[in-house]
Amino acid sequence: MEIGKKIKAGDIRAASRLIRDIEDSIPEAKFTIKHIFPYTGKAQVVGITGSPGAGKSTLVDGLVEANRKRNRTVGVLAVDPTSPFTGGATLGDRIRMQRHAEDPGVFIRSLATRGSLGGLSKAVGDAIHVMDAMGKDIILVETVGTGQQEVEIINYAHTVIVVLVPGMGDEIQAIKAGIMEIADIFVVNKSDREGAGKLQRELMAMLDMSPVAAGGWRPPIVTIGNSFKPEEFEQDIGKLSARIHEHYEFLVSSDLIGDRLRRKTMHELNEALRSSILEPVLNMLVSTGELDRMVEKLLKKESDPCSLAEEVARKYLQECI
Repeated sequence: MEIGKKIKAGDIRAASRLIRDIEDSIPEAKFTIKHIFPYTGKAQVVGITGSPGAGKSTLVDGLVEANRKRNRTVGVLAVDPTSPFTGGATLGDRIRMQRHAEDPGVFIRSLATRGSLGGLSKAVGDAIHVMDAMGKDIILVETVGTGQQEVEIINYAHTVIVVLVPGMGDEIQAIKAGIMEIADIFVVNKSDREGAGKLQRELMAMLDMSPVAAGGWRPPIVTIGNSFKPEEFEQDIGKLSARIHEHYEFLVSSDLIGDRLRRKTMHELNEALRSSILEPVLNMLVSTGELDRMVEKLLKKESDPCSLAEEVARKYLQECI
């Protein structure tokens, strides 16, 4: 397949078109993904998550530069809020990373959330495969920033970074479940602000109360200062980059990398099953008007959701396989 060959050769235009087609659910895109899948699984995937305004895009920009100085090729997937007019991404992250736009070793692509509540869109997994097949050494996935629900990144990344900033209520968030439990590395960004020390203490207290993770990894806390002080910021980013490398080496040396890959693979299989089985059934129910009739039955209490779902499985599943 020609487009698959172009992607394996690192063709950015071909990759951009494929990711666009994946987002738009173009059927031909699925065939290309099948073609390039055997060439994936080599890239290191790092997820960056946290509240809106925490400075995730600035950190990603710094990590891109740090990796390029090590001659590592970089892919960036920046998940932006969906435009209410076009359904596409607002492209805010590309504005902050435009200094890398002409670097052939960097490929930056924005994705829209398309209504996803987990901070990512359905296209993220396949977009990661595209960048992986292109030969990118490291892929940085920046989530949109939705709060504690934003935990889906653990299904894609080897290393998850949770970014916090003082003065945004994160001291309270540090003792809650959800997004705080998925971190492999904590970043206290804009650490020159008042309250940074308190936030660090809250995080340390939380880690002291938390059970020891598999393999004994304790998430480190990395402080990042003012990005308008280039020398200090570069040093802080260097420390963060070193921690990311350290965590990846830990996963490899402790054989935990296999657990992460299995979780990622299981999630991909679940998504593929949903796409191939559930979506055709739902489309059939909509096109025949049966979905509306089922809703009316529920409103009139003539049936219940479980019974109707069982009827659908018996009636339609064989027709959609």
